[in-house]
Amino acid sequence: MLEDEKFRSLLYLTVLILAIGTFFYHSVEGWKWLDSLYFSVITLTTVGYGDFTPKTNIGKIFTIIYIFIGLGILIGFITPIGEYIVDRRLERLQKVEQEEEKLKNELNFSGVIGKLRGNR
Repeated sequence: MLEDEKFRSLLYLTVLILAIGTFFYHSVEGWKWLDSLYFSVITLTTVGYGDFTPKTNIGKIFTIIYIFIGLGILIGFITPIGEYIVDRRLERLQKVEQEEEKLKNELNFSGVIGKLRGNR
């Protein structure tokens, strides 16, 4: 997946948006770095536990814009991961089906022996 330029771009954009949010909340709201990162992640993933909320007006306005921009970027980043997982599972299922079909097409000696016994 990391070989895909589009995926890498979305990964970098996701890291950048999280860094921007973390820096902003640390600077404007005065939260610790970890608390700021935590709030950025739970905001963009729409979990929103409610244990942290912006207190300043600029923090509230930033959060509104941050959600709309960041959520789109995060969805764009997560979608290819989901597609990759589904594609791998489908490939495994197709491989199993091909192996089963191959076994069905091989000569079935039990049927031949049964026919021979019936003729005796």
